[in-house]
Amino acid sequence: MSDLLLTMISISSSISNWWNLQNREYLPMGGSVNMIEESLRLAYGEDSEFIKDKRIAAVQTLSGTGACRLFADFQKRFLPDSHIYIPTPTWANHHNIWRDAQVPQRTFAYYHPESRGLDFAGLMNDIKNAPDGSFFLLHACAHNPTGVDPSEEQWREISYQFKVKNHFPFFDMAYQGFASGDPERDAKAIRIFLGNGHQIGCAQSYAKNMGLYGQRAGCLSILCDDEMQAVAVKSQLQQIARPMYSNPPVHGAVIVSTILGDPALKSLWLKEVKVMADRIIGMRNSLKESLEKLGSPLSWEHITNQIGMFCYSGMTPEQVDRLTNEFHIYMTRNGRISMAGVTTGNVTYLANAIHEVTKSN
Repeated sequence: MSDLLLTMISISSSISNWWNLQNREYLPMGGSVNMIEESLRLAYGEDSEFIKDKRIAAVQTLSGTGACRLFADFQKRFLPDSHIYIPTPTWANHHNIWRDAQVPQRTFAYYHPESRGLDFAGLMNDIKNAPDGSFFLLHACAHNPTGVDPSEEQWREISYQFKVKNHFPFFDMAYQGFASGDPERDAKAIRIFLGNGHQIGCAQSYAKNMGLYGQRAGCLSILCDDEMQAVAVKSQLQQIARPMYSNPPVHGAVIVSTILGDPALKSLWLKEVKVMADRIIGMRNSLKESLEKLGSPLSWEHITNQIGMFCYSGMTPEQVDRLTNEFHIYMTRNGRISMAGVTTGNVTYLANAIHEVTKSN
C-alpha cells in the first residue's frame, strides 16, 4: 500500500474520530474560527499584516456561491444605488446571484473572440469609463468559462486604474491552486491589489481544490479600514446570514481546518493540488498536439495559453451540437470544454471529433 494511500486513510480516520466525538451543535453564525483563519492565510498570505491587524471581516459561507450571494446582499443593503460590473463572459450563476440580490448589473469587456484571449484594451477602457467608486467582479485566477487570465503586468495596470477611479474589486477565487498548481501564484492578483492599498472583497471555495463539492465549504472576507470597522462589517454579514441559512455546515469546515492547520497535511495537499493542475496542463498539451497532428487548418494555441479547468475552444453552437449528436461528446454550447474530463484514454477521440466538426471552417 502506498504512503499516500496510508496517509489519506489516516486523515479520514482522524476526521471520522473527531466527528464521532462531536455533539452536533450548531457552529456560530460566522462559522468555524479555525477554518476562517486558515482561509485568510491562504488568500492574503501567511504573514499578512491585515490578518495581524485584524482588519479583515470574514465569515464561513456555503462555498463560493454563498460567499458571492452574501456579498451581493451586503452591497444592496449598504449601497442600494450601486451597480456591479461583471465580465463578458462570466460564470452564468454570477448574473443570477446579483440579480436575485436586486443589485443592478453592468458588464465590462473581457474576452476577445478573434484572438481567443484577453480583450485588455476593451477591459481597460470600460474600467476608465465606469463611474468612480464602482464595484467590479474579478476572477482571481482560472477565469470561468474562458480560462483566460491577465498577466502579472496586466493585473498591475488594472490595479493602478482601479486606484485612480477608486473602484472596489470583489474577487471570486474558486480555483486557487487549480490554475497553476501553486496557491500562492494563483493568489497573485489579490496580492497585487493589496500591495497597492485597495480595500477588497474575496470569495473562496474549497469545492475544487479540496474536492469538497457536497460539503459547501467557503469563506467571504472583506478588507476594512481598521479593526473596529471589521468588527462592524462582520456583525452585519452575520445578520444577513441569519435569516438566509442561519449557520454554515460543520463537517467541511473541519476538513479544511484540519488539512490547512497541520503542516504535514498541508504539504501533502499542496503536492496533490499540483498533481491535479499538472494533469490538466498535460491534457491541454495533448489535445493541442493531437489536433495539430490531424492537420487541422485552425490555430489551437489558445488551448495551452488558457489555464484552469476550462478551455474556451472557440467552437460554434452548431459545432458543439454536432459533437453531441454525432460523437456523444457533451459541453456547453458556448464551446467551453471541461479539461478535467479529458484523459489519456479519450483525448485522441476528442481531438478527432473536434477536427471533424471544425475542419470545414
